[in-house]
Amino acid sequence: MVAYDFTKVPIIKVVDDIIVQAAKSEASDIHFDPREDDLLVRMRIDGDLRDYTRVPKVYERNLITRIKLLSNMNITENRLPQDGAIKGVIGGIALDMRVSTLPTNEGEKCVIRILDYTRSLAGLEALGFNKANFEKLKRMIEVPNGIILITGATGSGKSTTVYSVLQKLNRPETNIITVEDPIEMNLEGLNQVQVNSEIGLDFATVLRSILRQDPNIILIGEIRDSETAKIAVRASITGHLVLSTIHTNNSLSTIERLLDMNVERYLLSTALTGIISQRLAKMLCPHCRQKVKADNYQKKVFKLAMNQDIDEIYTAKEGGCEHCTNGYRGRIAIQEVLVLNDTIRDALNNEKLDREDLRKMVYSSDVITMLQDALGKVLEGTTSFEEVYRIIDIDDDLDEMFDEELDRKNLHDTTTEALGQVKTGKKKEKSKEKEKKSNGVNPPQISIPSLDSFVVTSPTPYPGTVPEK
Repeated sequence: MVAYDFTKVPIIKVVDDIIVQAAKSEASDIHFDPREDDLLVRMRIDGDLRDYTRVPKVYERNLITRIKLLSNMNITENRLPQDGAIKGVIGGIALDMRVSTLPTNEGEKCVIRILDYTRSLAGLEALGFNKANFEKLKRMIEVPNGIILITGATGSGKSTTVYSVLQKLNRPETNIITVEDPIEMNLEGLNQVQVNSEIGLDFATVLRSILRQDPNIILIGEIRDSETAKIAVRASITGHLVLSTIHTNNSLSTIERLLDMNVERYLLSTALTGIISQRLAKMLCPHCRQKVKADNYQKKVFKLAMNQDIDEIYTAKEGGCEHCTNGYRGRIAIQEVLVLNDTIRDALNNEKLDREDLRKMVYSSDVITMLQDALGKVLEGTTSFEEVYRIIDIDDDLDEMFDEELDRKNLHDTTTEALGQVKTGKKKEKSKEKEKKSNGVNPPQISIPSLDSFVVTSPTPYPGTVPEK
């Protein structure tokens, strides 16, 4: 915790110093949380909030007012939420930030999002795609029309991936138009439109006008409703390449969400080119990471998901070193890339096809699941098994892949051999019965990808921090 002498240091300098320190620490957000006795300042670094300093209650109003002035907000309004932006040089560092305030029972809470575009500007090669997924991505963006969806939870790096793709597609002979809320990164050569719902300028309205602007490529910041989804799909089948994001967990749930939005099956099967699903995992510090013996549970997971027999894996050093925090520094994306093939397209047109059969088609031999990609990065020493266990429900993923269920034991409980046993029996028989009752569609059998597919394309062993979006 840092302590400031507010009797001697002006509020202006305190705010500047907090922002500069956050930027140097590669923080994605700064939180100013009002408490009963003071204002707690926290920074989100590598996905975790960490206490930075406490501001006495008597100076709280002055500090929030200073931030509002910097972000062009109404300093006299403290009863309603407000949004603003700060762009300029602070402490010798060029910064682009988004600011949001929210009235609470203890005072106004303020959050500053620090936008870092270094990874986006570094190109697709710096995003950490494994070899097979990177080749799929390159094939997808070469298709002149269709829709490519980037999916994931809030703060999973979707915007970073989207802007990296746009950088690759941004050529003098193409007309690229984006519809965003808000515009997060200004790119030279793009026509970027800011949505303003208060005056009726929403995604659907802008999209209708965009189609008369002779675009080659359209970016829709986010598919939020049925109308936007339908217009996006129809735009993609009229000769445009459409990029967009949606809040879903994986390829299968993305297809189901679009169907739930009443997108016509025949349009979806024609328009959808591919889906990129991702989550962020903390990266192991290359200076202090350690190799440890794998326990029975870990061995069983690697055997089932990767068909690999392992003895040792990398893990974080307790306490870390001077280069990291608790053995981690920076984050990397864990990805799942689905390129639609004719089998899946035909299945989407079949209204009687149940979820189980569709799942088997989606997770065929051509798809490296998010779990498999994560475990591949564990073998490389990029992240740890504990991180994979934290961000991915391993047992459920294995259930979906193999119709089997691991005993749900604590990760660190290695005292019994039962930890790695697999439940079989009735569940398998039920699955076979489902196949017999299916309407004639024979889903392909799942096979395990080769370990050669898990070569990370990033040219540097330690690419740094992926900004949250």
